[in-house]
Amino acid sequence: MRRLAFAILLSVTSLSAPVVASASSVITAERYLDVATGKYVDHPAIFVGDDGRITGVSDARLVKWGSNIRHIDLAGQTLLPGLIDMHVHLTSLAEIGGYRGLQYTDNFWTAVGVANAKKTLDAGFTTVRNVGSANFDDVALKQAIDGKWVEGPRIVPAAYAIGATGGHCDDNSLPPSLDKKGPSVVDSPADARAKVRWLHKYGAEVIKICATGGVFSLGDSVGGQQLSLEEMKAIADEAHMLHMKVAAHAHGDEGIHDAILAGIDTIEHASLASDATIQLAKLHKTWFDMDIYNDDYILATGTSNGTEQESLDKEKMIGLKQRQTFQRAVRAGVPMLFGTDAGIYPHGQNGRQFAKMVEWGMTPLQAIRAATSSAAEALGQTADVGAIAVGHFGDMVAITGDPLQNVRLLEAPAAVVKGGKLVERSTPQ
Repeated sequence: MRRLAFAILLSVTSLSAPVVASASSVITAERYLDVATGKYVDHPAIFVGDDGRITGVSDARLVKWGSNIRHIDLAGQTLLPGLIDMHVHLTSLAEIGGYRGLQYTDNFWTAVGVANAKKTLDAGFTTVRNVGSANFDDVALKQAIDGKWVEGPRIVPAAYAIGATGGHCDDNSLPPSLDKKGPSVVDSPADARAKVRWLHKYGAEVIKICATGGVFSLGDSVGGQQLSLEEMKAIADEAHMLHMKVAAHAHGDEGIHDAILAGIDTIEHASLASDATIQLAKLHKTWFDMDIYNDDYILATGTSNGTEQESLDKEKMIGLKQRQTFQRAVRAGVPMLFGTDAGIYPHGQNGRQFAKMVEWGMTPLQAIRAATSSAAEALGQTADVGAIAVGHFGDMVAITGDPLQNVRLLEAPAAVVKGGKLVERSTPQ
C-alpha cells in the first residue's frame, strides 16, 4: 500500500509540474552558487533561450521540459556564473618576450589571439576585458567571436593603450634612426581627448591608459608617473561622455593617486599604493585590479623566453610589494577585481590566480565575486554577466566539488557553458 501511495504521489506531481516552452536549452546540476548571497541553490534547472539569455531558473524536481529543448546534464556538479578576467592580452604570448617578438610578422599576433581566445574560454572565462593590443586586433577578435567564426569569450576591447612619449605604452626598444611615434601616444590633454574619440570610432569599448612606467617597458622607472593629472582627467571626462570606462596601468603611488582623482574607473596593478592612496581609492570607490599570480611565472622563467634582464630586475623589485599592497587593500575594503594580465603568463592558466588571492587575504567567496558580480559591476554589465539570473547570458562554469572550501578547483573546470551551449573544449583540463 505504501508503494502504491508513493507511485500515485509521483504521478500527480509529474502531471501537475509546469512545462517550460520558452527555451532552447536547459542546464541541470547538483547546485549553483548564488554569488550575491554566497549560498548554494540545489537542483537547479536553468533555461536559456535562442538569444543565449536565461529565461527561467526552476527546481529541476518540479518542472518539465519538452523533447525539443536541449538538455545539458551536469549531474553532481556545482555551477558558478561564467568567470570574468578583467585584464588580459589575448594577442600576446608569454612564451615570446623582449626582442624575440620582432621576429614575427604583424598579423602573427592576430592569429595567435584566436588560439588564446579558445584557451581562455576552455578555462571557464566566458568574458574578458582585453586591455591593450596593436592594430585593433582585439576588436577583430571580438567581431569574429560574435559572428561565430571562431570560439572565444565575450570581449570588451580597448585596442591601443594610451600613453606618453617614451612611456610604458610607447615603443622604447628601437634606436632613434627607427623612431616612429606610436598610434596611441599623446602629449597634451587635447591629444588625449582626440585619441579617446579615435579609439571609440574604431571599436574600442573601454579605454586603457599607461599612467606610470612598467615592468616590460625599457628605459623607464616602473613606478614613475608618465601622464599628468590634467591628461588623465581629459581622458576620463571624454570617455565617460561616450559612456566608456577607463582602466589605468599604474604601479607607482603618485600615478595611482592622480588617476583616482582624475576619475579613472579601475587601477591596474596598483603595486606601490600607499595607505593614504588606498584610503583614497576606498573613498572614491575606485576598483583595484591586481595581477598577483604572474610574479611566480615571470621569476620562474627568467630570461629564457626573451625577457630582458632589466624587466626581470623590475619584477624582482615589485612582485612581493604588489602582493603586500593587495593584502592591505583587501583589509581596508577597497573594491577589488579579478585580473591576471594573461599574456604575461600563459593563457588558459587564468584560474591559478584565485588561490593567490585567498593566500593574500581574500575569502574564496570574495575572490569568486571579484571574477563574477564585481567584475560585471565594473564593466557596467550587471544585466548581462556575473550571475546566474533571468535576463543574463547563460554563461556558466561547472566545478566538481565545493569551490568555497577549495578555491583551487576553479583552476580546472569540469565543463563550460556559454550562451546556453556546452563548450567543446580542446584544452586538456
